Amino acid sequence: MKPKKERSTYTDHLFQFRSVERKKLILSLTITTIVMIVEILGGIITNSIALLSDAGHMFTHAFAISISLLANMISKKPACHHKTFGLYRAEVLAAFINGLFLIPIVGIIIFEAILRFLNPQEIFGFYMLIVAFIGLAVNITSILILQGTQKTSLNVKSVFYHMIADAASSIGIVIVAFIIMSTGIVIFDPIVSLGISAVIIYWSWGILRDSTRILLEIAPKGMDIGKITEDLKDNFPEILDLYDAHLWTIIPDMLVYSAHVKLKNEMITTIQEDLISNINDFLSRKYKIIESTIQIISKDAVEACNF
Repeated sequence: MKPKKERSTYTDHLFQFRSVERKKLILSLTITTIVMIVEILGGIITNSIALLSDAGHMFTHAFAISISLLANMISKKPACHHKTFGLYRAEVLAAFINGLFLIPIVGIIIFEAILRFLNPQEIFGFYMLIVAFIGLAVNITSILILQGTQKTSLNVKSVFYHMIADAASSIGIVIVAFIIMSTGIVIFDPIVSLGISAVIIYWSWGILRDSTRILLEIAPKGMDIGKITEDLKDNFPEILDLYDAHLWTIIPDMLVYSAHVKLKNEMITTIQEDLISNINDFLSRKYKIIESTIQIISKDAVEACNF
């Protein structure tokens, strides 16, 4: 195990990061809510399903940020006797819920778009363009606010990708507004709605996939437990073999590893402790594993592990 001082330092750093993250999420939520209201009013005035669908997307965006904020606060609760890892995974659960929540929203948007294909309606392109530009400006602002934070938090990553999808849909609406103003062809309005739906599906699938991997305690993407085993053998000649090796993720930046180690020769307790400490340092330095549990086992124990 790593010394408690290291774990405490890491936890303090994580809490400090979460505090900055929370402030950015609050600012983004405020901006998003204002634009959502503007787009709803704009969609009603201009009779644009594209604007209304984007407002619906903005609502899911606001909902996603709200869940992320709640998870951010919950995750700061300290570990206790029955929550030994704390509640860090509340953020992963929030990301999963955000991805899952978008599925019925996409269904509604597609349904409304199909109705517009069957029954085209007049659209006021100029007002649609103004509202779309407002939405685009706000989306870009939100992206800049969270830029960099998404790299270390799946929770923020889910919101960040949502913003990118919003920006892409706003660009589509701006283009369609220009086309409608120039040609009067309103069929492009539901076409853009379907395009927005495709972007939402792509985004939600990525978040659902990543959050599911963590919740099911699958090894982090891009990391091979077999390679780590061979790496340990190559760097520590005292190791004969490793058994019951496990690697999982609490949250994206918190990797945990455990293994039973069979040594080539028996060692005195002091040397074993030094070896375990060196293995922990190696795993932390090369693989960014914050907590590793290494147990030295005897030959008889190996048979039990294999069983």
